[in-house]
Amino acid sequence: MEKKTQPLAEVFGHVPSDFSAKAERYRLRKLCPFNNKIPNCTKDKAKDPLGVCSVYNGIHPVITCPVRFREDWLITDDAADFFFPQGGSWTSLTEVRLVDSYGKSAGNIDIVLVAYDEKGKVIDFGSLEIQAVYISGNVRDPFAHYMSDCKKHADMDWSSQPNFPRPDFLSSSRKRLAPQLLFKGGILHAWKKKMAVALNSSFYQTLPDLEEVNIGDAEMAWLIYDLIPKEESSGIKSGYCLNRTRIVYTKFQDALNIITRPKVGCVENFLKILQNKVDEKLESPPINKTMENPFTG
Repeated sequence: MEKKTQPLAEVFGHVPSDFSAKAERYRLRKLCPFNNKIPNCTKDKAKDPLGVCSVYNGIHPVITCPVRFREDWLITDDAADFFFPQGGSWTSLTEVRLVDSYGKSAGNIDIVLVAYDEKGKVIDFGSLEIQAVYISGNVRDPFAHYMSDCKKHADMDWSSQPNFPRPDFLSSSRKRLAPQLLFKGGILHAWKKKMAVALNSSFYQTLPDLEEVNIGDAEMAWLIYDLIPKEESSGIKSGYCLNRTRIVYTKFQDALNIITRPKVGCVENFLKILQNKVDEKLESPPINKTMENPFTG
């Protein structure tokens, strides 16, 4: 697969080669165009934010910042269509703390969609988790290099640098997705509340095959998105926009069992590792220590 030598797909919401007045302003002010809790980007550090929204996986951008999924709030529309009947009133709340029966935190729900009646009374809710992708390698260095002279480094070749940044799908599923389903998902499932997960299609493709069900039988909806080239009025493609490509409906427990079940390797390979370690230990010469006689002068 071809790959970009410039790892940064979007910086402060714009492609690195965009030098429009708007893009320049966003880079100068360190702004976020994707409905962050404040106008500025706050990724990694509030005072010195890592303004990388997405990186390239080959030639395709992959979202690495969860706020990037909030573009035009498409994800909440898609989740609400799954959670609630058509025509009802609902709103969304971000970063809602979830606790277990001991009052211990199970983490924050990224977005809770709340349905309410004509008097404003809450009648139902559903949870929406956003699964951006972890990065392996170092993304801070190419970001800082680009920001030091954006025009000069817009098409920089970073491929020869150590720790070239790339999406880490395996860590994203093991360290984030699986624990989220186990703890937060387990509580919500016990309450018989629906869940939705928003993620990149390239991330979803690395997961084990999930057993799909009809929407009427579903307890979970996997909202799958891609960043596609944005076509300006002049016909020139500049930048990317969020586009839903697919929705997969599943049962909760079935999906949990599949995602958290390890792919079992061959026991013979593990036995070889053990044998090598035993051989190394037995072949090592014994360590003889001589203690001096404490009674000699």
